[in-house]
Amino acid sequence: MLVDDHALLRTGVANIINQEPDLEVIAEAGDGVEALEAWERHRPDVMLLDLRMPRMEGVEVVRRIRERDPRALVIVLTTYDTDDEIERALKAGAKAYVLKDISADDLVSSIRTVLAGKTYIAPAAAAKLAEGVTRVQLTPREMATLRLMADGKANKEIASALDISERTVKTHLGHLFDKLGVTSRTEAIKVATRRGLVRLE
Repeated sequence: MLVDDHALLRTGVANIINQEPDLEVIAEAGDGVEALEAWERHRPDVMLLDLRMPRMEGVEVVRRIRERDPRALVIVLTTYDTDDEIERALKAGAKAYVLKDISADDLVSSIRTVLAGKTYIAPAAAAKLAEGVTRVQLTPREMATLRLMADGKANKEIASALDISERTVKTHLGHLFDKLGVTSRTEAIKVATRRGLVRLE
């Protein structure tokens, strides 16, 4: 079963899987709530699931499915490779963590690995997990500044929202840029989004 809010991606993945003599896509869903309903109805041997979806995010879907059936096999197929995302998905009970830039052969092989009762983590994701590089320690004030900046707020607006001076905002931004290893606001938002520190809706 495939769960992703992009129909085109589901079609592409279904084509890859359906070419295999021993594999077949029996159901699809476009969001987390649909995913639970379809899983109850079809009880697939394995589910491929995106993390970021409307109505219910992937980790919650994994958690609920595993509560209903501890033997359920779920492969997370996503673009996000932050150690935090990987950890949350695996803790919730996902059996594999695969990135969307995976080759067709590797995708099929990850499905077979999981069906054989083993766990599969994409090499890039495993490396992230092992070294925890993405864990940047930010203070609560720096986090708040980062979120407001990601919302497109200017220093003056950030200062008024946090009830601090503009000079203090600049100090927080200086620390943020150092910790993220960036030199501009745009770059900071990009890196912070990639590392799962902020989400751009």
